[in-house]
Amino acid sequence: MTFKKVLSIVCCTLATIYSVTAQNPLVTHLYTADPTARVFDDILYIYPSHDIEGCTEDQGSNGFCMPDYHIFSTTDLINYRDHGVALDQNDVPWGQKNMYGMWAPDCIKKGDKYYYYYPGMPEDKSAFRRVGVGISDSPTGPFTWEKDYIKGIQGIDPNPFVDDDGKAYIYYGGGKGTGALKVARLKDNMTEIEGKPEDIIGIPEEGYREASFMFKRNGLYYFSWGRVNQNNYEIEYATSKSPMGPFDFQGVIMPNIDNGTNHHSIVEYKGKWYLFYHYWSLSNHNRLRSMRADEIIFNKNGSIVPKVATLRGIGTPKAGDLIQLDRYNDLVNAKISLLKDQPTKGWQIDYIKEYGWVQFDRVLFEKGKQNKFTARVASGSQGGTLEIRIDNPQGPLLARIKIENTGGWNNWKEITAPFINQTKGVKNIYATFKGPKGYLYNLDWIKFE
Repeated sequence: MTFKKVLSIVCCTLATIYSVTAQNPLVTHLYTADPTARVFDDILYIYPSHDIEGCTEDQGSNGFCMPDYHIFSTTDLINYRDHGVALDQNDVPWGQKNMYGMWAPDCIKKGDKYYYYYPGMPEDKSAFRRVGVGISDSPTGPFTWEKDYIKGIQGIDPNPFVDDDGKAYIYYGGGKGTGALKVARLKDNMTEIEGKPEDIIGIPEEGYREASFMFKRNGLYYFSWGRVNQNNYEIEYATSKSPMGPFDFQGVIMPNIDNGTNHHSIVEYKGKWYLFYHYWSLSNHNRLRSMRADEIIFNKNGSIVPKVATLRGIGTPKAGDLIQLDRYNDLVNAKISLLKDQPTKGWQIDYIKEYGWVQFDRVLFEKGKQNKFTARVASGSQGGTLEIRIDNPQGPLLARIKIENTGGWNNWKEITAPFINQTKGVKNIYATFKGPKGYLYNLDWIKFE
C-alpha cells in the first residue's frame, strides 16, 4: 500500500469522525473539486472529486493528482460531515491502477436506489475516460460497483438527470467543436444507455467545453457547462423545453474567476438556489482546488443573474458556531492572508489599523443564550481593542475584548470576555478595530457561547 493511500485512509477516517465548519471554501481539511450538490430527503449531499499533491510524471492527468472520492452532507449549509472515501481508484473493477485520474463524479436517485457515476481510466485503454456506475440503498453508500463501464459512451464529467416522468438521461463529454458535449437516454436499470448518444445542439462551439450539468425549474430545462473562450473559463447555460434539446444559449452564470478550471452544479435547497463550484485560493495552486458555493437569483423571465464568487458563501451560522470572519462581506483598513505555520488551512485578517472593521452577514442569535465571546488573535505590537457590534460599525455593542502583545504575529491566543448586551434573530455583525497608530493585531475567528 502506498504512503499516499495510507494518508488518504487516515485523513478520511478522521474526517468521518469530525464535522467540518466553514463558509467559503466549504471544507479545508482536504482539497475538493468538481462539486455536484444533490438534495435527498431534506439533506444536501455533495459529491466532489479529491485533489492531492505528489503524483509522478506518469500518474494523474494534465497535472491533476486525484486518487478517490469523498461524500459530504449538511442540513444547515454551515456544518459539513465528511463520510469518508466512497471509491478509491484501485477499487474500480475495470480501471487502471495507481493512475490518480478520478475526475468529476455525480450521484442521482431513482426509485429507492442511488446511482453514483464516475469517469475512470479503463484498463483496456479503449478511451481517455470511460464511465462507471455504483448502486446503493443510501446516498452515502456503500455502493456496489458495476464490473464493467457503461457501453456506448466515453468521456468525462458524467451528469445523470431524472425527469419528472421518471425517464433518465446522462450528459457527459469535453472538447472543442460539434459533439464535444453529448446526451444519452438511460435504460430503467440506470446502468445502460438506450440507443445512441446525441450531440448537444444550440450552444457555442468555440473553445473547450466540459462540466455538463442539467436541472429543471418551472418546466424549463437548464443545461449548463464550463467553457474556455476569449474571457477565459466561464460557466454558461442554455435552456430548452426538452431534456435533449435543441437548446437556446442564454449567457454566463459565473464569469471567469482566474481559476484555471471551474466545475459546478446548481440545486434548490430550502427555497433558495445555490451554485456550487471550485476555486484554488486556499492552496495558491490551480491543481489543488476547494469547493465553494454562492446563492444565485433568477429573474422573472427565468434567466439567471450572473454571480460573482464571494468569500462569505452561503448559510446562516448560529452564534454558537465558529465564525470565520475572513469570509467577510466587507472589509475596511485590513487585509486577508493565508494562515502561516498553522496545522489547519485557512485565512487570517491582518494589517489591521485603527478605525477599521470587517462585516459578516447573517448570524442567528438566540436571546439570552449568549454570555461569552471568544476571539482567536495574535499581535506583535501593542495590540488594541476588538468590538463586536450589529447592524453597522457604530451599531449596538455586544462584546469587547482588550488585546495585548501575544509574543508575535503568528503566536495565537484565544481571549474571552463576557457579553455586554444581548440581541435576538438574524443579524449582520461588525468586528471593529480600535487602538493606537500602526498595525494592531491579527484575527482568525470568533465565537459566541
